[in-house]
Amino acid sequence: MYGILVAILILDALILATAVLLQAGQGGGLATMGGGAGTETIMGGRQATTLLTKVTWWTAGIFLFLALILTFMSTSANQVRSVLQDQGQTPAPVAPSKLPIETQPTAPPPAPPPQPPSNRRP
Repeated sequence: MYGILVAILILDALILATAVLLQAGQGGGLATMGGGAGTETIMGGRQATTLLTKVTWWTAGIFLFLALILTFMSTSANQVRSVLQDQGQTPAPVAPSKLPIETQPTAPPPAPPPQPPSNRRP
């Protein structure tokens, strides 16, 4: 089910991108505000709804709906699990190894040589 919804989402994204790219631009935007632009251009003016506009709104709505559904499906599938839960078998117990016994005690480290007295005054 998840794979089918992802395929529909990708197809919808392609249709949405095509519909947006096929639409004509609205105008110069801020460039038209400086000289000779009427109030219709500044305020956006009302345009007739075309087929491409309807397709854009519908595909955008479908895209957002599918993205939301897929998000909920993916978070419910990825519940927090232990790393040890995926391991099929328990490890065999390890026999304790015997530590080597020292037969001779170690000699203490040699003492540092004495420092000669310094003639510096504090």
